Amino acid sequence: MKDFMKNVSCAFLPRGRGGAYGAPARPAPLFNISVLTTAIAGSIGAPKTPFWKMIKDANEPWQLGFQDAGSPVMEEIIMLHDQIMFILTIIVGVVLWLIIRILLGSNYYSYYWNKLDGSFIEVIWTLIPAFILILIAFPSLRLLYIMDEGVFSANITIKVTGHQWYWSYSYEDYGEKNFEFDSYMVPTADLEFGDLRLLEVDNRLIIPVDTNVRVLITAADVLHSWTVPSLAVKMDAVPGRINETGFLIKRPGIFYGQCSEICGANHSFMPIVVEAVSLSKYIDWIGREDV
Repeated sequence: MKDFMKNVSCAFLPRGRGGAYGAPARPAPLFNISVLTTAIAGSIGAPKTPFWKMIKDANEPWQLGFQDAGSPVMEEIIMLHDQIMFILTIIVGVVLWLIIRILLGSNYYSYYWNKLDGSFIEVIWTLIPAFILILIAFPSLRLLYIMDEGVFSANITIKVTGHQWYWSYSYEDYGEKNFEFDSYMVPTADLEFGDLRLLEVDNRLIIPVDTNVRVLITAADVLHSWTVPSLAVKMDAVPGRINETGFLIKRPGIFYGQCSEICGANHSFMPIVVEAVSLSKYIDWIGREDV
């Protein structure tokens, strides 16, 4: 499989409905019904699936808004977005009301010209926009500092390397037991029941919940971008340079992302899967001899 992904273009893979060749098909909804049925069947003897694995943080068909937040930073970003949209909605409404009121007035040339001319009104439409920009600037700056806190207070450091066309992960905090592995996309023919097409990988990045994680990101060949929307993570992978970011996952789950920088023919086939587990399960996973 790894040799196949390295040496053969995947552009011939079947396209999804409404998508171009080589573009990801629209994945399943966040709440995966097929996995839900598997979990229900587990209660009567079939293999059981944890409830949190039924919630897959991937984009939905025709989704216009944000994915469900998986980190405190993403929650803050969504809140800031909502505040700015509220302000913009008021501004657009006022401007449209003025346009309609003036254009539909019978004597707007003589009446409104005198109303809208003068130093007082110029002071008003200068101070109000300045005040609005201040309302936006301070929460934005606060959020920028919050995003850096995870980097400087990290408990775990992981190095991510982008390749054409897969990711490599290396855990850097365990002395002689430091280990690394490659993460390749699972072809459609190898998907299991409930998997998402063009979003599953053979080796997931395992992270404990409620733990600050620092991610060092670079590339081995061309530009890539390591992006997980529900965790508010998007960082370019540049050859010869190490960029860093951080995050904290607040709940168990499976979080999906993709390479967000065009990097060649198989750019669409570089998914990212981060699985958040409890600290005890993470320690057990680290202690496995086959890791």
